[in-house]
Amino acid sequence: MREVPALEDQFIIKLFFERSETAIAELAKKYGKLCKVISTNILKNNEDAEECVNDTYLAIWNAIPPEHPNPLQTYVCKITRNLSLKKYHSKIAGKRNNYYDIILDEIADCLESGGTIEEEILAKELAEEINLFLGTLKKKDRILFVLRYWYCFSPVEIADKMHMTANAVTVHLYRIREKLQRYLKQKGY
Repeated sequence: MREVPALEDQFIIKLFFERSETAIAELAKKYGKLCKVISTNILKNNEDAEECVNDTYLAIWNAIPPEHPNPLQTYVCKITRNLSLKKYHSKIAGKRNNYYDIILDEIADCLESGGTIEEEILAKELAEEINLFLGTLKKKDRILFVLRYWYCFSPVEIADKMHMTANAVTVHLYRIREKLQRYLKQKGY
């Protein structure tokens, strides 16, 4: 049986604007696996990940219209990631989840925390600086950074995707974090 190709993003968005129920089916067909991977990497639980993916579809249904995201993939991934992180934080309130906390600890050495209102302002500025920093990296290093700190892939999973050894991935990530730390210090963080 031949698989039907996924629709183009603009057509899927058009379906959402028309309030067609096939919009969710097409979105799931095109981005469902990616959403599941993101959520599973954060939550490490298939049932919770499935729930977050379904919540993603509902959130997108409620947001489009009026939103007209471009690119759609980034929009969908961001919603999935945010919902998964929210669920992660609610599940671990008071507990420490080794996997995701390890990822956060890796990058925490590059960052300093501030006050409440200042913290939010600094977080936005910091996000902009990190994006600028990523623009200074070679493509391979940008991909490694995003796979680890955005998609939450393990070094072994990254090694498999990038045709590297897990040790090489770990070393590259360490060097990238050192560069990030120097870059942020130069910028006054």
